[in-house]
Amino acid sequence: MNKAENLKQALYNKCTVFTQNRLNTINKTIEELQESLTSETKSSAGDKHETGRAMLQLEREKAGQQLAEVQKVNQLLAKIELFKTSKTVALGSLVFTSKANYFIAISAGEFEVENQKFYAIAANTPIAQLLLGKTINDDITFRDQNFKITDVI
Repeated sequence: MNKAENLKQALYNKCTVFTQNRLNTINKTIEELQESLTSETKSSAGDKHETGRAMLQLEREKAGQQLAEVQKVNQLLAKIELFKTSKTVALGSLVFTSKANYFIAISAGEFEVENQKFYAIAANTPIAQLLLGKTINDDITFRDQNFKITDVI
């Protein structure tokens, strides 16, 4: 693997760990909610008990939605072809600009790899929408700031 492929692989791995951590947290929450639902007894007043069960049920539904969201993100990550090279910005591209560096994958925040900062961003974010389809030396204006694409890997 060359240096560019190593960078992409490292960023991809960080994104994978990010989603796995989210998945583990959500699964733990669902497990705890399920435990609370099954251990809830009807020893207290009827209405209070029903309200408590309804609240737990709502929390479980919310966690289920979060789980579905993380699974979609994992599917998107699986679609990224790490070793596909293109000089046009697309899903899976590493984009170097005069202001910041981006990995077009999922919204996972800032990562540091080989003493360089990268922002893992989803293709549907405003900055990614500006970058997609662009090539080296294209100028971009985002939030009243101008910058130039210096490299695309």
